[in-house]
Amino acid sequence: MIPRHLATALQESLAEYPVVTIFGPRQSGKTTLARTLCPHFRYANLEDKETRDLAVNDYKAFFARFPPPVIIDEIQRVPELTSAVQVRVDEERGSCGRFVLTGSHQTALAASIDQSLAGRTSILELLPLSLAELGGCPVLSTDQLLLTGFMPELHLRPRRVTNYYRNYFRTYVERDVRQLENIRDLLPFERFVTLLAGRVGQLVNYTALSCETGVSVPTITSWLSILEASFLILRLPPYFSNISKRVVKSPKIYFTEPGLAAYLLGIETPAQMATHPLRGNLFENLVVVEALKHFANQARNPQMAFLRTEKGFEIDLLLSHGDTLQPVEIKSAMTFRHNLIQNLEIYCRHDQTASHPLLVYDGEALPAVGTPTIQAVNFRTCQEAILPAHVQIGNEK
Repeated sequence: MIPRHLATALQESLAEYPVVTIFGPRQSGKTTLARTLCPHFRYANLEDKETRDLAVNDYKAFFARFPPPVIIDEIQRVPELTSAVQVRVDEERGSCGRFVLTGSHQTALAASIDQSLAGRTSILELLPLSLAELGGCPVLSTDQLLLTGFMPELHLRPRRVTNYYRNYFRTYVERDVRQLENIRDLLPFERFVTLLAGRVGQLVNYTALSCETGVSVPTITSWLSILEASFLILRLPPYFSNISKRVVKSPKIYFTEPGLAAYLLGIETPAQMATHPLRGNLFENLVVVEALKHFANQARNPQMAFLRTEKGFEIDLLLSHGDTLQPVEIKSAMTFRHNLIQNLEIYCRHDQTASHPLLVYDGEALPAVGTPTIQAVNFRTCQEAILPAHVQIGNEK
């Protein structure tokens, strides 16, 4: 197992709460992390039909077979089981570290957790591997990294990347989408996700997506929510700043796994990646998700946005740290040039809350460039340059 940075937050949550819920995309390592850190826990996998039927039809018999402490995997398959977990927790009032629940779809669980486990569970999110977590793995070129992505399985043993993501996407569509959302005609949905890959790092245009997929704008909005709830995409919201009242109001779309976006774009080799017109967008996607992982692995709510005015002025990423904002520009260039930081300089002159402006690119680290002083870092170490903050363990429910 590749050591995961969320391990600390999980251990601390187990010492403070009777229930810990770990959300995250499929195959991001939730089960492996839980079973590694909790080797004495029993294990119930609700993907197994017999186990699932037992949980649905006779929860008392289920807990007789799997008494706490227990890991209950893929809890979204039987969300009503959270009520039974609540009963057991209340019977053992004062006991911590009794249940670890894992789930790959937030919508199916949110209402059950809010109703049954409020105040009883810490909620954590485990995303695919971060660059820092990959430190002990063989170093891949930038193009190979954009192609391979960050799924643990792809770094633990040799796999054909294209086949992996083909099967991953097919499994997601055929199993999760059909079971959880009851979408009858999956072809428009698959086309929709592929179209999103072609818009990675761009503003969402609901009307254009509606026209190209042949479904209504409300359906597009619903499908985006499905993808976000199952951790396939991130909608980065716009930031409303005093720098200009005339700012865009649409979010930008990124994929939680850049390798999946590359697959959907039909990129199969590093050579194709190197010349692809969306390579810069995929690089930006990688860095934005690295920032998201930085917050998630510390069990902190991500405070992330972007800024773009109607006149085209843009800051790729704004990270909120209390009373300060850390502006981040993302460029795939390997050579530093002053024009890479021009927007950062303009922003810092207009916004007094700006702190520790950062250029993330594919070149060498430069500790002080521009006016005011801007730090330039290589993307592989970008998490180290994000402003530190007090760790907030879990999101209590």
